[in-house]
Amino acid sequence: MGWKFDKPLHEMASEEETTAMLAQWESEKHGGLWEGNNRLPLPFTYLIALIVLTAFMMTMPLWGQRPNAEHYAPMVNAMDSAEVQKLATGEEKMKYLTALAMTELAKGVDSRGPGLLERHPITWDDLLNIAPGIREAQTSQKYPLAFYNVIGDRIALANFEGNRTVNGDFFGEPTKYPARVQPWFDKGMIIDLFYVTYFFIVLILITKRLPSYTRKPDMSKAP
Repeated sequence: MGWKFDKPLHEMASEEETTAMLAQWESEKHGGLWEGNNRLPLPFTYLIALIVLTAFMMTMPLWGQRPNAEHYAPMVNAMDSAEVQKLATGEEKMKYLTALAMTELAKGVDSRGPGLLERHPITWDDLLNIAPGIREAQTSQKYPLAFYNVIGDRIALANFEGNRTVNGDFFGEPTKYPARVQPWFDKGMIIDLFYVTYFFIVLILITKRLPSYTRKPDMSKAP
């Protein structure tokens, strides 16, 4: 199987292969149907572009770094304190707890924490729902809190699998489990870009191995 890359968007098969494909095309029976080897109509090309654009727009709200249980832990630790309980409404409680959590996170190594909380606010009812899961993770100490994603009213171990680390902070000797934290470079659209690029590369490789639409089979030779 020969390849040529001088005109990759025209034909990638060698001249011998293209000639053999056309000869086989002309020798096969088609039930009286005419095989013209015409190009894809231009509106269909625009339709493919529209599908890709729509997919990006549909997933756009999911883009960006996502907070984990560690970001909400300061709120959970302080939610039963007298300072919080004396506040009358859930809005007042969350305003106090959010400010407290942002102050705690600003002291940490990862400077993204306060910004993540600001972009992903939760209500008092949300905090009541996720608090049991965060407390259970704190008690078990099986994994660092940073390894848990907050999904609706529960927390779940993140499906990221990075380097093996100590306490999920990317320092120290390797441990028995990989770091399940979202990489700093992952902005949410990486997976979209990967699959769209993969799709178009494979599409081009498959279609450009066939004879170009400028080369028409002589169907009068068909039996």
